[in-house]
Parts: sequence; structure tokens; C-alpha cells
Amino acid sequence: MLNKIIEFSVRQKYVALALVLLMAFAGVSSLLKLPINSLPDVTPVQVLVITKAGRYSPYDVEKLVSYPIETAMNGLPDVKQVRSISQFALSAVTVEFEEGTDIYFARQMVSQRLQSISDELPPDVSASQLGPISTALGEIYQYTVSGGNYSLSELREIQDWIIAPQLKIVKGVTEINSFGGFVKQYEVVVIPERLRTYNIGIKSIIDAIASNNSVSGGNYLEHNREQYIIRGFGQINRIDDIQNIIVTNINNKPIFIKDVAEIRLSSEIRQGGVSQDGKGEVVTGIVMMLRGGNGREVIQQIEEKITTINKNLPKGVTIEKFYDQSDLIDRTTGTISTNLLEGGFLVIAVLLLLLGEISGALIVAMVIPFSMLFAFIGMREFGLAANLMSLGAIDFGMVVDGSVVMVENIVHRLKHDQHHDKDSVIIKASQQVVRPIFYGVLIILMVYVPIMTFSGMEGILYRPMAITVAAAVLGSLLLALIFVPAISSIIMRKGVKVRRNYIIEFITPLYKANLTRYLEKKLFVGLSALLLFVLSLVIMSRLGSEFLPELDEGSILVEQVRMPSVTLDESLENANWLAGKLVANIPEIRTVVPKTGRSDLANDWMGVHQTDVWIVLKNPKEWRKGITKEDIIRQIEPFLKTEPGLVYNFTQPIAMRVDELTSGVKSDLAVKVFGEDLDELKRIGHAISDLVLKQQGTANHFVEEPIGQPYLTIEIDREAVASFGLNVDDVQMVIEAGIGGRIAGQLYEGQRRFNITVRYPEDIRSKLQDIQEVPVHLPNGNYIPLKRVSHIVAQEGPREIQRENGWRRLIVGINIQHIDIGTYVSNLQSAIGQEVKIPPGYFIEYGGTFENQQRAMNHLMLVVPLSLFIIIGLMYLNFGKIRYALMIFLNLPFALSGGVLFLWLRGMYLSISASIGFVALFGVAVLNGIVLIDHLNEMRKEGGPLRQMVIDGATDRLRPVLMTALVASLGFIPMAFNSGPGSEVQRPLATVVIGGLVTSTMLTLMVLPIVYYWLEKKEHNSNSSTDKTNIDNSPGEIID
Repeated sequence: MLNKIIEFSVRQKYVALALVLLMAFAGVSSLLKLPINSLPDVTPVQVLVITKAGRYSPYDVEKLVSYPIETAMNGLPDVKQVRSISQFALSAVTVEFEEGTDIYFARQMVSQRLQSISDELPPDVSASQLGPISTALGEIYQYTVSGGNYSLSELREIQDWIIAPQLKIVKGVTEINSFGGFVKQYEVVVIPERLRTYNIGIKSIIDAIASNNSVSGGNYLEHNREQYIIRGFGQINRIDDIQNIIVTNINNKPIFIKDVAEIRLSSEIRQGGVSQDGKGEVVTGIVMMLRGGNGREVIQQIEEKITTINKNLPKGVTIEKFYDQSDLIDRTTGTISTNLLEGGFLVIAVLLLLLGEISGALIVAMVIPFSMLFAFIGMREFGLAANLMSLGAIDFGMVVDGSVVMVENIVHRLKHDQHHDKDSVIIKASQQVVRPIFYGVLIILMVYVPIMTFSGMEGILYRPMAITVAAAVLGSLLLALIFVPAISSIIMRKGVKVRRNYIIEFITPLYKANLTRYLEKKLFVGLSALLLFVLSLVIMSRLGSEFLPELDEGSILVEQVRMPSVTLDESLENANWLAGKLVANIPEIRTVVPKTGRSDLANDWMGVHQTDVWIVLKNPKEWRKGITKEDIIRQIEPFLKTEPGLVYNFTQPIAMRVDELTSGVKSDLAVKVFGEDLDELKRIGHAISDLVLKQQGTANHFVEEPIGQPYLTIEIDREAVASFGLNVDDVQMVIEAGIGGRIAGQLYEGQRRFNITVRYPEDIRSKLQDIQEVPVHLPNGNYIPLKRVSHIVAQEGPREIQRENGWRRLIVGINIQHIDIGTYVSNLQSAIGQEVKIPPGYFIEYGGTFENQQRAMNHLMLVVPLSLFIIIGLMYLNFGKIRYALMIFLNLPFALSGGVLFLWLRGMYLSISASIGFVALFGVAVLNGIVLIDHLNEMRKEGGPLRQMVIDGATDRLRPVLMTALVASLGFIPMAFNSGPGSEVQRPLATVVIGGLVTSTMLTLMVLPIVYYWLEKKEHNSNSSTDKTNIDNSPGEIID
């Protein structure tokens, strides 16, 4: 079959080339349609259920809202995990599904379940909403709305009703999240003294507004052969409409709202705010990209839309970008381009140096772009995006290995056989090596197949890489079988002109002399190789492990956590001071935008005691000489230490969101403590915190404080309520509406609408003693103070309550430095087991990055043996004898040795990236062994002394073995030493492949011929002895 393909490619060369061009056209078409992003989106399939829970405390939100929703979601198919956070007036439940679940199907199931339990939720809780269909990479563009003469409330109105609706229609945008400023509302401030005068309760005010704010339809009327639509319009459009609503009649005299209340513009109660550069609060917008969108295209369309919007905004108002991901996308794609181009040039340089024939080198070079185009077809068919991981592991040297062997043999045969027809020589030369090429490249391809079985975050990260590389390698195999012979028969139809190759001429006699010298010293060679392998295993056990090196995004994010009792204004003031100091003192910073608390969308459920400080840096070319990002972080830290009680952590925007969405934790490692009682959880958490401080490698850590939020609990006295003829709800109405404020309706200004809120004046609800005197309306028209029917108790409670899979949860978040995460966790587990008392009913789990690493390492324990089994199976199919397969299999331990030694020399950990490098390395390492053993077997068929045949055969294969090893390793050189964005992930993988190829090539050239000679000599002697025995015992033989 393979021989017929070769013959067809040469005899029908133009048909073969036309097929290749057709494939190239499909590749270009696929490339133009590929989404381009900086990173693969590792966000799991999850649906966020957001419920705005009136004015409820965290305790009540957990019990009345979060728990019923959690319980309902646990019964859905393919649910992997359910997490919830209950805060003041907010419930956020995250339902995570198994990988592969369609996100829209998942949302549909969640939506149906929410409808089925809507009756179980309190009536004054807003309808649950599903969060945006976005991901950790979704916050793609952020901007401020500025205008010197406009208030924060006016700017927020412009953002909500002019800017956001226009940006929402951009293709690929799923939501515009407004953050900062004040949301306008109309406040009906009820005066208690006037209520007493007219004997009216606050409930009557709320009911009156609700009953006077409606529209109706009276169908239509036919008149004078025309149809008139009947519309009853009674909506509130201005303040006068509210003022003139009748509350009641006393002696036929109407009592209007204006008689008992004052109506004024105010702002809604907020749980967050944003400032910038120390200049005070600002209004911001966050553009959220639809899951699976093309980042580069979406940003470009947003920029174009904002240019249009800016022209139509009120005079003096402008939209100013402060963060987007386009720079990160450009820098990561720039890193990939640099690696591929530099690697390609190194590959071509090696071919020119070692092949000594320009046309052959150019033929191999042409395989590179065609293989890439084939890879783009594979990416398009599998729905992959072009990003750092999907394209970051392609090595042109590895891709052209098969073509190198093919071209080298064609050039070699054409050089020595100049009398026969060139096409016949090319066919014969190609057919000589097609079988080892086919199986060698097939092995490179097949070792990536087990990687495609990865699941979870590592699956999202490495499956696209495996598919892309496998597609490129498959393309290179087809090109080696079809394109290379066809194009060679055209370009080399007049023969080849091989220049004298001084490098090969210098190396060949040295290699031949050493091989001859050590061929009989199998014990020395074997022990040396074994010693190298044992040494590498010792080093490997001390390397340390991590999940994935962190990508440098170019921006810094500082997470700040204050005491739970802090107010929003104090948090905003401190964050604004910090922003001003950083911009004034560190010239590398372009802008600082601290975001405190949560936005209106509430997809990020921070409390007012938490601030994310976004620090956007200038282009590194504008930095002071010698300054690094680590230096900038060191300069920021002293300013953070000036705020008493502040806990902080340095991270990056996307990294923070990834950590939060994948595990609900914003740190490298999370020690999760599960149980029921919050006080006990707090005790265990602080005991673990004390141990963390003593652990080597702790950079910083925090303990979620479940308790510490001051509460004023108004406990209703049921006996007192009954004695006054009241119901509990009558008192609750006063607490909710009078103190907290209650929405009675909406006022419409064209398309804009604003809440109408009823509440008591601030001077009777701002202090504890004032709250005790809040008036409660009795059925007989009299009033009593709230303290007569309740007990007001000041106590501490939770700021938020977190739950996971049905259990309350407390997290000790830890960020580490100068140590691998595997060693750190091992030490911490041992310390916790010895020193922390965990009572029955409470248990500990480890999450964050460590959780991902453990799962990935467990999967690798399956993937690596499976890859090795595939390699042995394919080699057995090629040779038909297991001993040849096992002989070449010896390459792999020594390939492992080189990879481990190079990781150790470069001070790198054994990350998942490095482990994938080992899997890729095994495929490449085997190819050279197959080429060498296959050639030795061919030479044995021609006969001759075994010893000389092994020496001559190994010397013949010296050039192709060196060429394939060099092109594969040099193709990874730019990746191994690049310092651009994204190279952090690629460096371990490239280092492993380069180091492994160094040792495996040495083994292929020195140890493999010696092992072959020893085994074949033993086999030959065994066969000779068997033949002699058969002759001696043959019938009729005379024995002396």
C-alpha cells in the first residue's frame, strides 16, 4: 500500500501536487475563520444563579434563598458541583456541570428548576436571574465614563441608558456590567408626625403608589371606518404625579402623598464603588464577551462602536478605555509567531548544513507551511481557537522529521546512482524508508492521542495542543508520502549537486572509530547508561511539582481584604488613597482602578470590605532601565502595609477570575474546612492559619472571617405584638420599609425607568437609639415605638456564608513562593494532621491549583503507560519481532534522563507542561531508533560479517539520525529560551524535549548498535548451535 502511494506520487506527480494545493486552499480558508484569543478558556461549564434578596441578612438569605435553590439544582443530570454564597441582600449559586455539557442546555435545565421552586422563595425576593453566558476570559474590555460637569449619578444614567444598550448589540458581546457611581431613584420620605396626624400607616403609602401606576388596554374601537386602539394610561412620569396620589379621604377631604411625605431624587443603596488614580470615584463599564467568542474581533468591533457612541454623547462626556485583552492577545500571538519563525529558520539552517544540497533543504522547508495549513484544517473541524496552548507546542523540526529522512535518502541514492532513470531511483529510495517513516511518524502522532482524553482544566488546556500537533504531524506524514516524492521528481529530474559536507566528514570517522572501539564493551556501555538513568530518577524525585507556570498577563491585580465591619465609604477612601500614591510614585504604572464591593450585575460577589485593585502597566519599553514586574510589586507593597489590618494578595486579572470560577477560590492553594457551626469553622481556620505562617514557602495567606459583621437583630416579641392587636408582618413592614426602604413602583422617563422607594427620614433610622423609637402604626390609629414590640440586640454575625455541595465552608487561601506546590501541600497536610484537632462532622479538602494538579497527575499515570503501550504495539507491527521493539524501547528511559537533567539544570519544576513534554519526546525519540534498526535489518539481508555490517549500517544512518534529532531539538530552542508573554508555559515542555533528544540521540548512535550487535550475535550463535545439534542427531549418522 505504502509503496503504491509512493509510485503514484512520482508517476502522477502533477495530480499529487494538485491535491496538495487543494489542501493548502482549505487550510488558508480555515485559518481565516479561526477565533484568536490569548489563552484557552478553562472555565468549566457552569451556570450562575443570582437572586437579589431584598434586605435580608446573610443568615436569612442562606436559609430562605440559597438552600432551596441548591437543593433543587443537586438533582439535575450531569451536575458536578454546587456552590453558593449568601451575602446581605444577595444569593449567588454556582451550578457546575460535567465537561462536555452544552451550556445552553445546562441553562435551560437550571431555568426550568428555578421556575418549579419559585413558590418556595419569599414573595419579596426578586426573581432569580441567570448570570451572563461568559467565562473567565469574558471581561474583555473595560472603560470609564467621564465628564467634568456631570455628577456621578448623571454619568451612571448615561452609562446605563445610552452607552450600555448600544454596546450590547455588538456581535460577541453578552452583557455590559455597570460598576460605580450612583443609580438614580425617587425617594418618598415619609414624615412620621404627619402620618400620626392623618392616622395613616406606611403600608398605606406603598399601596397607594402601587395602585396609581399602571397602564391598561381596552382592545380597539371601530369608528368612521377606522380602527382605534384603546389605551388606558396611568403611569407615573414625574414627581408631581407621585405627589398628587391620594392616600385616603378624611371627612371627604383627600389626603395626598405630598401631605405626608417629601419626594426627592436620591440614589439606590449600593454595595460597591470604583475610583481611579486617586482622583475620586468614577463610573465604569465592563464589556463581557460571549462564551467561545473571537477576542480579537470582538475588541475591534467594540473600539469601532465606542468611536461612534462618543460622537453622540452629551457635550463633555467621553468613554475612555483603561483595560482590554487586545495587548495580551497581540503579545501571546507574537510569542507564538516568533517561536515558529525562529524555529523554522533554525530547521532550514540545519538542513542546509548537514544535507549539503540546497534543493533538498528547500523541499523539506516547503513541508513546514503545508503542515501548518493542515493543522488549521484540524483546528477548524474540532472547533478550536488559535491561542498560546493550541499553537504553542508545534515544533517544525518534529513536523518535518519524516520528510528529512525521505529527502536525505533520495539525495543519497541520486548521488550514488546516476545511470538509472531519476524517477525510478526516487521511487526506490522513497520505498526503502517509507515503512520506518510511516511507523515512526505514526508513533509521534499516536502518543498525543491519550492526551486528548484529559478532562477538567488540564483537558481544556492540553487537548487543543494535542489535536493541533497531531493534525500537523498527520499532515506532515501525508506530505512525506505524496508531496516530497512528487516535488523531488520535478526539482531533481536532472540529478543533485551535493556539496562537500565538512561537518559530516569530520564527525563520521570519529563516530565510526568510537563505535568500533566500544562495540565489544557491552558491560561498560550498559553500566554507564544505567548509571545515567538511575541518577535522573534520583533528581526527578527532588524536582518538585506544580500544575502550570503562571502566564505573565502584563497587568497586576491586588486583592485586598479588610475587617468585615468596615463601611463602603471607608473602603473606597483607602483604596482611592492607594491608587493616588501608586500612580504618583511608580512611573511604570499607567492607571490604577480599585473596585470595591460588587457591581449591580453581582457576577462578582465581593463584600464592601474587599477591593480588587487593577494596576495597568505601561509598555515595558517605557519602563526605567533594569526594572522588572517583580520590582514594581516590591515597590507597591510598602503602600499596602500602611493600612492596619489589611490582608492582600498579588495576582493578575485573568488568573484571579480563572481561580475564582474554576474552584471558587482566588489563590494558589485553598484549604477548605467543611462543617455546620460557623464558630467551630472559624476556630479550625485560625488553627490552620497559625500553621501556615510557620510553613516554608508561604508568600501570603488569608482566612475567610465567617464571623465579625456587626448585626442589629430586632427580635419581635410575639406576646407584645398580640397585645396591641398587631401581626408580626405589621412590624416587619416597618422594619423593611421604614428603616430599609421598600420599592413601591417605577417612574418612567421615556425608555428610562427608575425605582420609587418609600422609607422614613434618615434622622430617625441612622442610630441605634433612633431605631428603637421608629413608630409602629396600630389598628386603632395610634402609634407605639418599635421597642415596645421587639428587643433590639447588637451582636456579631457573618458577612457572608459560603456553601459547597450542601456543607458550609470556610477557606484558608494560601499563595506560595520559592517552593513547588506538591512539596508545600505535603508538609502542610502533615502539620495539620499532627497539630489541628478536627471534631467529628467536620472535614478538610484541598482546592485551588493543587486540586487541578492532583487530578492531572492521576490522569498522567494512565496516559503515560498507554502511550508506551501504543509505541511498543506500533513498533511490533513494523518489525514483526518483539525484540526489535524492546530494543528501541530502551531509548525512552534515556530520553527521560535527558529531560529530567535539563529541567534540573534550569531550575524548573515537574509541571503538567513538562509531563506533556515527556509524552511528546517519547514519540520523537523512537523515530531515530526505527530508522536505524530498519536499515540494519535491510543490510543483514544482503549478507556479510555481522560486526562490520553493524558498524557500516550505523555510520550510514549517522546523518539522518543527527538531522532529525537536530531539527526536532533546534525547532524547540526559541520556545525554550523565549522570555515573551506566554513563554512561561512553553519553556518546561521545550526544555524536556531538547534534553531528552540529546541523551536519546546519543543512545541511538552508541548504545543501540551495541545492543543490536550483542542480541543478533547471541541469536546467530543460538541458531548455529541448534543447526549443529540437528545434524549430529540425524538418522543414519555414525557416532564414534
